[in-house]
Amino acid sequence: MVTIRAVDVARVDDRPLWVETSGDEVWWDEPRPREGGRRCVVRRRADGVIEDVLPQGWNARNRVMEYGGRSWRAHEGRLVFTNWADGRIYLCSPGGEPVPLTPEEPARYADLVVHGDEVWCVRERGDARSGERDIVAVPLDGSPLRSVVKTHHFLMNPRVSPDGRSLAWIGWNHPDMPWDATELCVGSVDGGPHRVLLSGASTCQAEWHDDESLYAVTDPTGWWNIHLVGLDGTARDLTPVPLEFGDATWKIGATFFAVADGRIAAVYGTADERRLGVLDDPAKAGSVRDVGGGYTYWASALSARGSHVVGVAASPHRPYEVVRVHLETGAHEVLSPGKPVPEDTELPTPEAVTVEGVHAHLYAPAGGGPAPYVVFVHGGPTSSAPPVLDLEIAYFTSRGIGVAEVNYGGSTGYGRAYRERLRHSWGVVDVRDCETVARWLLDSGRAEKVAIRGGSAGGWTSMAALVHSDVFCGAVSHYGISDPEHWAAETHDFESRYLDGLIGPLPETRQRYVDRSPELHAERASGPALLLHGLEDKVVDPAQSERFAAALARHGHRWAYLTFEGEQHGWRREETIVRALEAELAFYGIVFGFPTPEVPPLTLHKGETR
Repeated sequence: MVTIRAVDVARVDDRPLWVETSGDEVWWDEPRPREGGRRCVVRRRADGVIEDVLPQGWNARNRVMEYGGRSWRAHEGRLVFTNWADGRIYLCSPGGEPVPLTPEEPARYADLVVHGDEVWCVRERGDARSGERDIVAVPLDGSPLRSVVKTHHFLMNPRVSPDGRSLAWIGWNHPDMPWDATELCVGSVDGGPHRVLLSGASTCQAEWHDDESLYAVTDPTGWWNIHLVGLDGTARDLTPVPLEFGDATWKIGATFFAVADGRIAAVYGTADERRLGVLDDPAKAGSVRDVGGGYTYWASALSARGSHVVGVAASPHRPYEVVRVHLETGAHEVLSPGKPVPEDTELPTPEAVTVEGVHAHLYAPAGGGPAPYVVFVHGGPTSSAPPVLDLEIAYFTSRGIGVAEVNYGGSTGYGRAYRERLRHSWGVVDVRDCETVARWLLDSGRAEKVAIRGGSAGGWTSMAALVHSDVFCGAVSHYGISDPEHWAAETHDFESRYLDGLIGPLPETRQRYVDRSPELHAERASGPALLLHGLEDKVVDPAQSERFAAALARHGHRWAYLTFEGEQHGWRREETIVRALEAELAFYGIVFGFPTPEVPPLTLHKGETR
C-alpha cells in the first residue's frame, strides 16, 4: 500500500475555479501552492500547447465579500483580471505586462463579465465589516469607470442583454443569505428605475435567453431548477425534478449552466453525485440528456461555445480536470495536464450511506477491519462534501485511519427542506448528525475510536461536538469558530447576519449562543483539541482559536495551537498544507495511540496558556 505524503496533497488537492472558451482556445486558472499560493491563469492554444498567461508575481484573486468571486475573463486573446495585492482590474496580453484599468483606490472588484468594450462587475468599497457594493462598467481603453446599479447591499451576476440596452443582476440584503432569498432585477444599462422579476426564492444565476427573457436557476419549489423568466415576471420551470441545478453562492460568479447554439449545458444532481447534462430543447421541460461520462462531480464552472462545453470535473479516483465535452456526441477530452496521483487500487472508494436520515460518505482505511475513524465536517455550514478524489482523505486512510464525511442537516445538495433543518439549530443538528454517524461506526464494529475535524464552520461543529458529546476522543479545528456571539461581532459583512438564521437574532436569542458556545463549555471537553489558524483571516479571527485554547487550559484539558503567517481563511501555501497535515497526523497518533515517526512531534499543552 502506498503511503500518501503531505507534499503530495499540497500539489494535487485543489482545482480551477473558472474556465472560459476564447475562440479556439480554452483558458482556466490553477492554484500554485509552490508560488506562495497564487492563482495563475493559463491557456491551451489551438495546437494543444499550454502556457501561462499571467506573469510571475501576479495573482488572479480578489477578496470581495472575503470569499472572492469571478476574478478574470479572456477577451480577444487578452486577459482581464483582478489582482490580489491591490484589488485593481488589469488588462494583460500574453507575454506582456498588465496595465491597470481601475484607479488606485481602496476598492475591490469581482464577478467580471466582458460585454463589447467594457468589463461589467461588482465593486466593493469600505472595510471588511461595513462594505458597500455597486455594479460598474469599466472601459477596456482605460477611460473612467461609471457606476450603474446600487440597489442592494449585496450584488452579483451583472449581465447585459444581447441588444445592449438592458442589464440583469441579482441582489439581496441583510439578514438574508443568498441561499435564503434574493431578487432578480432588470434595468437600463444607463441606470435609473428597475424591475424585480423574481423575489422570495434563492436565485443563484441568470443568463439572457433573448432580449425579452432570461434563464435563471431559482428554487421556489424547494429545488434549484432552471426557469425561463419573462420580463413581465412570469416564470416556467424547465427542469421540474427533485434535483439541484444550483448551489449556495459563496463565491460570486459561479456558472451552473451555460448556453450555446440553443442548448443549455448544466450541472445537476445531489451532493452524492453531480452530473453534467444538456437540455437540447429547453422548451421541452425536463428533457435533460446526461453527458457527464465517468465523472461523479462537475463543479459550478461551465463555459460553452458552439457544439462544446468546457467544465471542471472529478471522480473518486480522478482529480479535478478541465474537460471539454461535445454536446451532441458526449465525447470527452481532458485538456489540463495530468497530476501525479496513486493508482486506483491505492485510493479509498467512497461508500454513500444514510444513517437515520443523515447523509455521509465513508472511506475505509487501508487494511480494513476495526480501525480509528475521523469524522470530517465540511465548512459553510451551507455547503456539502462531494465524493471525489481527495488526497487529504487518502493521506489518512493510507495510514490506517478511516474517514466519514458527514453531510449533516443544513448541507446543500438535498433540497431546501434538508438545508433548513439547520435553521436556528446550528450547534445542535450538525453536532447530533455527526454524533449519529460516529455512534453507528462504533456500534457496527467499523470504528474502535472516533475523532472529529473540520474547517471554518466545520471547525465550529468539531469543537461543539467535543464539548457537547462524549463520543469523540479528540477534535481538530482549522480556522474554526469557538464562540458565536464574539464571531457575530468580529466577522466580515457578508456573514455578519448569517447567525440570525443559524441560531437566532441577537439579543433576543442570546441564551442560545451561550448554551451552544464551545468556548463557554470547554470544561466538558471529551478529549484534547488541535487548533490551527491563519493570522490574516478576516472571516474567522484567530482570537476564536486563541480563546478556546485558553478555555481548555483553564479547565485542565490538553490542547495545541498552531498559527500560519500569510494565510487567510484556508490553506494555499505548500508549506502550510504540509505543516498542518503533519501536525494533524501527529495529533491522531496521540489520541488513537499509535506512533507517527514520519512527522514532527506535536506537544499537547495542559494548563494555562502563556
